[in-house]
Amino acid sequence: MEPTAFVQLMWLASPALPVGSFSYSEGLEAAVEAGRVSTETQALTWLHDQLTLALGRAELPLLAHATAAWQGDDQATVTALNDWVRLTRESAEFRLQTEQMGRSLFDWLRQRHPDEARVQWLGALRPAPTWPVAFALALALSGAPLREGLIAQAFGWAENMVQAALKAVPLGQSAGQRILHSLSQRLPAVVETALLTPLDALQAFTPMLAILSARHEAQYSRLFRS
Repeated sequence: MEPTAFVQLMWLASPALPVGSFSYSEGLEAAVEAGRVSTETQALTWLHDQLTLALGRAELPLLAHATAAWQGDDQATVTALNDWVRLTRESAEFRLQTEQMGRSLFDWLRQRHPDEARVQWLGALRPAPTWPVAFALALALSGAPLREGLIAQAFGWAENMVQAALKAVPLGQSAGQRILHSLSQRLPAVVETALLTPLDALQAFTPMLAILSARHEAQYSRLFRS
């Protein structure tokens, strides 16, 4: 990988990327409230399952297909994938998250690539660009290899979710590092499976996660955004 592309991947995976990912727990806070996650072991199991069943079957393979569509200037496929993300979010909270983060990443890309036609296409998606579709364009513009791009995106998610667990469960820093280590060990296999997933095999079916996300919208006390 070219050093410039490597730096771009580090930037995209960084918590400093101004998209607001730190403000979401993706149902984890509601799982804590419901008593389903109260220990390091339970938090690790929860995040392992979410990585495999949610990211691995939906977001990561979609990111791979969306990146290829951006690289091929296939606007019709980009639009269809953006609609798929929005329509398969199983709660209003999840839908608002992907739209808010997608808009924020579009704003970041617009500042860095003001003359790039594909960035303008991204901004024209209605009702909003979604997070994985916007990230796919950022990945396409970075020049980084697809496999490494998916690993970077997944690691960024893992790091954010571990930080959410530290605050919500709560857990100590050492526990967080152990969870992040375990997730990072699983990432390559999950990404390899995602790369082999055809477009018609995408799945978005995590019922308990959807129920908890919906409950989180009306949770009495919460640290994270609904």
